[in-house]
Amino acid sequence: MNARNFFDKLVHITGFKAFLLLIAIGGLSSLAFPPTYCLVLLLFTFPLLLLRIEQAKSWKSAFAQGYWFGFGLHTIGLSWLINAILIRAQDFWWLVPIVSPLCAILLAFWTGTVGAIYYWLRPRGWIRIPLFAGLWTLCDMSRSILLPPTWWNPILTGFPWNPLGSAWEIPGKVGNILIQPAAWVGVDGLTFLTIILVLMPIYGRKGWFALVGGLVCWFGFGSFRLSPAPAAQQDTPIVALIQGNIEEDDKINNTDPRRIFQNYLFLTAQGMQEALQLQKQQKIPNRPIIFAWPESSFPGDIAFDVMARSILMQNAKGAAAGILGAITRNDQGQIHNSLVVLNPEDGAIISEYDKAKLVPFGESQPWYIPFHIVPGSPLTPGKGVETIQLSGVSSFGPLICYEVIFSGQVVDSKNKPKWLLNLTNDAWYGNSAGPRQHLAAVRLRAVEEGLPIVRVANTGISAVFDPYGRELSRIGWDIRAAKVAALSGSLPWTVFSYGGRWIPLFMSLISILFGIVFCIGQRNKKDNL
Repeated sequence: MNARNFFDKLVHITGFKAFLLLIAIGGLSSLAFPPTYCLVLLLFTFPLLLLRIEQAKSWKSAFAQGYWFGFGLHTIGLSWLINAILIRAQDFWWLVPIVSPLCAILLAFWTGTVGAIYYWLRPRGWIRIPLFAGLWTLCDMSRSILLPPTWWNPILTGFPWNPLGSAWEIPGKVGNILIQPAAWVGVDGLTFLTIILVLMPIYGRKGWFALVGGLVCWFGFGSFRLSPAPAAQQDTPIVALIQGNIEEDDKINNTDPRRIFQNYLFLTAQGMQEALQLQKQQKIPNRPIIFAWPESSFPGDIAFDVMARSILMQNAKGAAAGILGAITRNDQGQIHNSLVVLNPEDGAIISEYDKAKLVPFGESQPWYIPFHIVPGSPLTPGKGVETIQLSGVSSFGPLICYEVIFSGQVVDSKNKPKWLLNLTNDAWYGNSAGPRQHLAAVRLRAVEEGLPIVRVANTGISAVFDPYGRELSRIGWDIRAAKVAALSGSLPWTVFSYGGRWIPLFMSLISILFGIVFCIGQRNKKDNL
């Protein structure tokens, strides 16, 4: 049996075998995501999915085709969630084998919707590809709409993890080139373009030629756009990344806060020494230095621990500011996951940002869940994105952990910062695909917004990217270290900075509208015959 006959046989498989096939090809598709980047698999899995939807007997069958494909895609793509459950295995051991399938059950609704609508329209000819790409992208974008968790499950619509466009975030020079179109269309636009490319083979030799031509144009655009990073200004900081590498059990139980603080204190002093040396090597004299600790790294009540803050800044002489992740409580007793900025003179808190987008079932949970999942007390979300202004330091946009995955929602458009800072704690996810997929989102935000971005993680991966997404510095997983990087300047506003997610939304809606008009025209023509 040749390859074509084998493929045709897979298109027409029915019954339980079809159920297993769809889950399998969905799972294979997830290997295109970081850290494997097997995009070539999409040239097999997506054409097979499309042709199976077209062979469906009803819209319900078409929904099932898309649903079980999405179930396999998200079950494998989110398999790293097991690590988060294992940290509290004594309480939720029964969730270990089912945590990612449970999430996939909800997320697969969107891929099922793609199948049902596509079948209902029943397109023919060339319009099939852009129509399917538009439907997929529109449904995928819907995952980032965060509705109030008090009346709706936030995982269903507030979890835009692993958009297909992130598959191009290949480490190194090749990836640097391939992610550049995100500056125009965002990661959702990359998803749209990716689906168009991977579906081309359904048109045989002509489709393969079109695929090669599209990739050549893509690569050419990315190569043309890459340029030297913009020059730093007098207020562009040198940043010391402090990765404490604290075990999650130690953080949760707060078993030895003094040891944790001393660990960070030592690394901060080490980072400041390196930063001061780097400062002397810069063409611009006396560039400001700041240091940053990861998410929720301060082991205590930072608002009341005046002595600890003072000791810290005394050990960080030469810093223009210290930035820490901490759990804080406001006057109403509400608990926040916060980013706190300390004054270099006395350690006083001069600015604070509260995380606005909370991790579903990690920091918040719907009222209707009958058992307690969130460790400790549920957190209260902050007001949303903002820009923090510091004396003598260029303004920055704070992002805590999960917030960085929301394309088009990371910058205050009314007061755009000069760089972004993402504090995170990926120890929950273990040494798995989770931290790598999270890092891919960070890199893409740099390209979309044209801003350098600093990521400081508890156990890794900490990194700094320039506004083209090129890596300037990195501390790998499970490493206790301090590392410094001199930030570059920022780019002028990118096309995506102006248009945001309206750009991929417009691309999707136009392709769907053309598809509907084309399908109606085909049906009218058939009726007239």
